[in-house]
Amino acid sequence: MADDTNKEWPRPVKAPQPSRETQTFWDAAKDGKFLFKRCNACGEPHYFPRASCPFCWSEDTVWEEASGEGVIYAFTIIRRSPTGPYSTGFVELKEGPCVFTNFVKCDFEKLTVGQKVKVVFQPGEDGGAVPMWAPV
Repeated sequence: MADDTNKEWPRPVKAPQPSRETQTFWDAAKDGKFLFKRCNACGEPHYFPRASCPFCWSEDTVWEEASGEGVIYAFTIIRRSPTGPYSTGFVELKEGPCVFTNFVKCDFEKLTVGQKVKVVFQPGEDGGAVPMWAPV
């Protein structure tokens, strides 16, 4: 069986190319901050960053900084990979939205649904930072 312990992210990380809608998010990530949007019209928080609210379609949205805390909502372990095993899944932020992510700095066999996690930022090849999540 492969070693399912991941101390650091095993592959180079490429941050997505920022767009006008996501530039603020990626700039904040470089500073170690995880942002999400909240709609001023209906009050719902949402992620991923976009100009209009996915609940009511209002364009009256604002950026908020997340606490960086959440719980694992669902996950999977991918063992067949040229760079070794890795784990992806969804984290439910303390503030409400769910985030699709990679889990790092952990033994994948010890991950559980409902487990507390925190955001960590992996350095990107382009000098940016990519948010991933690690157990608390």
